[in-house]
Amino acid sequence: MLMRFEPFREFDRAAEGLLSETRLHQVPVDAYRRGNEFRVDLDLPGADPGSIDLTVESDVLTVRATRSSHETKGDEVQVAERGHGQFGRQLFLGESLDRDHIGANYHDGVLTITIPVAEQAKPHKVEITHMGNAPAAVEAATVTA
Repeated sequence: MLMRFEPFREFDRAAEGLLSETRLHQVPVDAYRRGNEFRVDLDLPGADPGSIDLTVESDVLTVRATRSSHETKGDEVQVAERGHGQFGRQLFLGESLDRDHIGANYHDGVLTITIPVAEQAKPHKVEITHMGNAPAAVEAATVTA
């Protein structure tokens, strides 16, 4: 369904993060299948809903969001553990997902993305045909051989 890890891309991302101060923070993800849809939950607490950008290009779903700092000029910061700036995540979509009908909802700091399973990937029953009774079919096969 989803490919979560691409080693060379992760290496490039880590190297870029070490060299750049404007590092894109990676968003934590939970992904699971529920019936005929695939659901992805991304933690984006404190992100401005207007800053959330969700795009699909070929097999890649990209999520980006911004969380601003609430500091003002003259503040003496005592502790600063909460990240701010650009947050994002890329997920690679398998062929079994319907990219044309993706939905998204942002509630309580969690972005939930729903991706329907494509019709051709859904389980379906295969009809079995048979000819008469089994012993006659076996005899016919041995006579012609």
